[in-house]
Amino acid sequence: MAERFSVIRSFLKVEAAGGFVLIAAAALALLVANSSLAPSYFAGLQTYAGGLSVLHWINDGLMALFFLLVGLEIKREVLDGELATWDRRVLPGITALAGMAVPALFFIAFNSGDSYALRGWAIPAATDIAFALGVLALLGKRVPASLKVFLTALAILDDMGAIAIIAVFYTEQLALLPLALAGAGLVLLYGLNKARVTRLSPYLVIGALVWFCVLKSGVHATLAGVAVAMTIPLRPAPGAPDNPHSPLHKLEHALAPWVAFLIVPIFGFANAGVSFAGLDPAAVTGPVPMGIAAGLFLGKQLGIAGAAWVTIRLGWAQLPADADWRQFYGVAILCGIGFTMSLFIGGLAYGEMSDLGDAVKIGVLVGSLLSAVAGYTLLRLPTATRPGGEQRA
Repeated sequence: MAERFSVIRSFLKVEAAGGFVLIAAAALALLVANSSLAPSYFAGLQTYAGGLSVLHWINDGLMALFFLLVGLEIKREVLDGELATWDRRVLPGITALAGMAVPALFFIAFNSGDSYALRGWAIPAATDIAFALGVLALLGKRVPASLKVFLTALAILDDMGAIAIIAVFYTEQLALLPLALAGAGLVLLYGLNKARVTRLSPYLVIGALVWFCVLKSGVHATLAGVAVAMTIPLRPAPGAPDNPHSPLHKLEHALAPWVAFLIVPIFGFANAGVSFAGLDPAAVTGPVPMGIAAGLFLGKQLGIAGAAWVTIRLGWAQLPADADWRQFYGVAILCGIGFTMSLFIGGLAYGEMSDLGDAVKIGVLVGSLLSAVAGYTLLRLPTATRPGGEQRA
């Protein structure tokens, strides 16, 4: 157990530190987009190289590595981590589901009369784990470790839901030959796994070809990262959870710093920039940004906290160890930080440079900022004391 907890602690540290870099990248994007550098910033993102714009390379290319890491984390947690048994899955599973459904309902309520706007119903459904853990890191020991683990498990399940939504609802027309070739590549990777091949190079080379085929197929290319991750061998040894010598762990640990400190911040810098010069008031108060902001800030906390209350009252789960309801609710509010995945889904819903692009960015920024400030403020309050004066952790 000590070894598993050390791996979780290491993961949380990387994600939290990456959250600070992401915050800085988003702030820099806003500054640049509203400075004399704005024309160069926006023109640079639309510069074409190799048949794709720079923004397209970032969102479809670099982010495939982000989704590869997400897939590795999902596989590890389900097979050998915090989601390996039913009792560990109940609370984060039910709250993740409600935490996606209720924000979507908020967005739908704001945009029910506009069929085009409704394409963005999933934008407020996802939680940004790096951003949220970055805020928790500022709180230090005010938040028990069990809540950080709960947030990680919930966000991973949240990512699974977001991946499913992208695959089902944001896939355009399919090109069958590239899709068949991608499928053949995945079958080959599965065969390597079954043949107990542990060298990573064959998986990575074939995985790159799978990504290219998926890019040409009409399915969003980043999903190739998740699919390839499912084929990377884990095979934990009995009595040695989180075996650091497995191919999955080696790849996960190698990718994590690059994703946290380079790939996600580049994505944030490329996608968070919105110019406020001559901004149409509808871009701030219109139903799309309002639906996103309300979904993230109100829908997330109500969905997660409400589902947790019902689940615990029914006796299906318990509050995370050493946590009280105020602390749990504070973490539920932080789950409204939807930055990375929300911006990503917004680009899929309306197009990367659409008329609603700024509205999406404003809604995500406002909802995420409100969630970060409110969650942090609630968790900063003094903790309750047990009889005898001992302070609750």
